[in-house]
Amino acid sequence: LGVFLLLVGLTAILFLRLPGGFLPTEDQGTLYTAVQAPPGATRERTNEALDQIEDYWIDKEAVANTIGVRGFSFFGEGQNMGMVFTSLKPWEERGADSSAEALLGEAMGRFSQLDGAMAFTVNPPAIQQLGNASGFTFKLQDRSGLGREALLEAQGQLLGAASQSSLLTGVRPEGQEDAPQLRVDIDRVRARALGLSMDDINQALSITFGSAYANDFTREGRVKQVLVQARAEDRVTPEDIMSLRLPNAGGDLVPFSAFAETEWTAGPPQLQRYNGYPSVTISGMAAPGVSSGEALLEMERLAAEILPQGLDYEWSGISFEEKQAGNQIALLLGLSVIVVFLLLAALYESWTVPLSVLLIVPLGVLGAVLFSMFRGLSADVYFNVGLITIIGLAAKNAILIVEFAVEAEEGGKSPLAAVKEAASLRLRPIIMTSLAFILGMVPLATASGASAASQIAVGTGVMGGMVFATVLGIFFVPVLYLLVRRYLSRKQPEAPAPTQSSAGAVREV
Repeated sequence: LGVFLLLVGLTAILFLRLPGGFLPTEDQGTLYTAVQAPPGATRERTNEALDQIEDYWIDKEAVANTIGVRGFSFFGEGQNMGMVFTSLKPWEERGADSSAEALLGEAMGRFSQLDGAMAFTVNPPAIQQLGNASGFTFKLQDRSGLGREALLEAQGQLLGAASQSSLLTGVRPEGQEDAPQLRVDIDRVRARALGLSMDDINQALSITFGSAYANDFTREGRVKQVLVQARAEDRVTPEDIMSLRLPNAGGDLVPFSAFAETEWTAGPPQLQRYNGYPSVTISGMAAPGVSSGEALLEMERLAAEILPQGLDYEWSGISFEEKQAGNQIALLLGLSVIVVFLLLAALYESWTVPLSVLLIVPLGVLGAVLFSMFRGLSADVYFNVGLITIIGLAAKNAILIVEFAVEAEEGGKSPLAAVKEAASLRLRPIIMTSLAFILGMVPLATASGASAASQIAVGTGVMGGMVFATVLGIFFVPVLYLLVRRYLSRKQPEAPAPTQSSAGAVREV
């Protein structure tokens, strides 16, 4: 009993120390590289950086093809933004040394030395609906109206601290920095005095620098739209705005210079809000060998040390789902144990005998935790699914012994003699069925290629749990059954009642 309690305590300690996670990073044969040139950079400068990145990927033997997109990125749009989509060759043509994770690490080191632009490579998430990239998404919020300057200052401090942490890598801001903007200051009083309305002025600016729908026309059986817009060469400099002429109420053409002035300023191309609060986004990944749960805890620790009063944060995307799932695993496992207990209680018509079956579950959990720790895995969704499987598998082995022990007591034997006979009779079937199941988990635990991470997570945990539940269960189940019968249940249990078959013969359940 003392050894059993010691093992249960060890299971609890190791389970709490096992790093948390949500979804393992899978090699999906695709990598994304986001490119962002400095604010106000020309299209030619952005194209030069994109060409260098495309050339880098094309030279890789493991790369099948690349596609470059100008003016668009997952994190913003503009002439200083770009994306490179890299498709890798099939896994069997690449090998483990050219996995997506290995290529990503090499690319991050190379692109950190890129001149003229900032570039970072990301792996798509295992579930596409949970964001654009794997890793975490940290939303820094201004909840007290401190202003954008305070928000950006806190973001910079967090980025600096995160870059010094050994648990994090690839930490970066998402979105665009302040870019040059041309401010048009309109004197409304003078404009009205010249016979112009603000609607006319706004419409002129909108058509010149944007577009406006005019009408439709038919060509070759197709209906096409007519969109009005100023020529590109007529909307390049501030003087082009000042030279615009608008007809006033009297029909005269009034130039913009008569009622407006221009000046260069700087401002954000877009303003972000999250759950109603002004926000900025910080993204990143866990360092190699570090679980995503540890990365989230590290970011929370840094935020608690750095953020002033009035600024707070929320998780988004896959990080939000991970935090939600981490709070539910204890409830899920507890519910699974309760369901199994109630089923066994109904089967044996006893509240105590099922305890001898379920008390073996912690030993199966111990095996799953030890095997996962040995391979550097985390307690992700697949590991938790494996734990639920272990509850059923460990209980199945214990049921084989308890079932025969109950029947032997029905025949008039003492609990000690009954459990000895049951253990000796069921030893071979338990070993044979468990060994077959453990060997069946070997392909999962040693998987490679597509979806290998999820297969390894499930196979390793279930295999380790089954090994411990079998090896230790052979010795502990008889002892636990005997202790329960002697100290918790004086009443002799009833074996499952026989049922009458359709032919009238008696058949055991």
